[in-house]
Amino acid sequence: MAKKNGANVDLASQIQGGNALALLNNRMDANALRTNATLRKDEWKHLDDTVVQISKQRMVGVGDLVSRGLTYNIPNGLGTTVLETETEGSMEAAQVSMAGESQGRNDRVEFDIGYLPLPIVHKDFQINIRVLEASRRLGQPLDSTQAGIAARLVAEKTEEILFTGASAYTFGGGTIRGYLDHPNRNTVSMATAWDDSAMTGALILADVIAMKQASITDRHYGPWMLYVPTGYETILDDDFKAASDLTIRDRIKQVAGIEDVKVADFLTAANVVLVELSPESVRMVVGLQPTTVEWSTQGGMIFLFKVMSIMIPQIRADKDGRSGIIHLS
Repeated sequence: MAKKNGANVDLASQIQGGNALALLNNRMDANALRTNATLRKDEWKHLDDTVVQISKQRMVGVGDLVSRGLTYNIPNGLGTTVLETETEGSMEAAQVSMAGESQGRNDRVEFDIGYLPLPIVHKDFQINIRVLEASRRLGQPLDSTQAGIAARLVAEKTEEILFTGASAYTFGGGTIRGYLDHPNRNTVSMATAWDDSAMTGALILADVIAMKQASITDRHYGPWMLYVPTGYETILDDDFKAASDLTIRDRIKQVAGIEDVKVADFLTAANVVLVELSPESVRMVVGLQPTTVEWSTQGGMIFLFKVMSIMIPQIRADKDGRSGIIHLS
């Protein structure tokens, strides 16, 4: 407790800016920055509708996890910077003896502790007070172009982190990893690029089956989603073999346990990923869904807005390094 003019002053009152104070007084609830002081209820709804609509367009991999409930919600996400996790080891195999009273070796499960940073993914934009007043005076809806672009950029960054990771970002002893850079992912070699003229549907299928086997070998038994880069999309539309009534995509989807084949724009060329859709392999840690907040500057002449979210992938492996993520390259 600090003293100011002889009086006690708590920490919150020392922080400059009403927005920080509002967040502290509301236990870091982002809705504290969403008042009707500037935007009216219908104007907020117009921005929110745009954010929701555009956020869904680019979140293919993230959407698969969210739609299947592969998420872990963090209460008070703005007030939490790191998620502490544990990986569980196993015990030695059971012993076999004729006498039940034989003394077995005492054993115990070991745990390793890990940390996952929870940064904010955000994009800012602004609205001039004169533009806002003009839209009201003319009875026109508020132009949501900037909100839409900001939402798209936040969604794309979240999707990019899921696939390629953000290993350059470290905090609290942890690093954010994605499908392509997690150290425990299983790797399978691609002998020939799928878009090579010598590649056939049968060879592509063999690559996929090899990926599935790598997952099973690591004790991850599906179901799986197969993600391919944009450059392979039309390749998968070719006939599986001459005069076939199946495309290569159709044939892959017939492999037991593979739910679907999807194009992921943020997969770099010649990289294919098979993901086991289970919480033991991957989940999205959600501290804040995409949200728009607001504050003012320049004496209130300009209103600043921020679309922000806390949605960070947690690629998981057990203590022995077994993983349900298979990377073909």
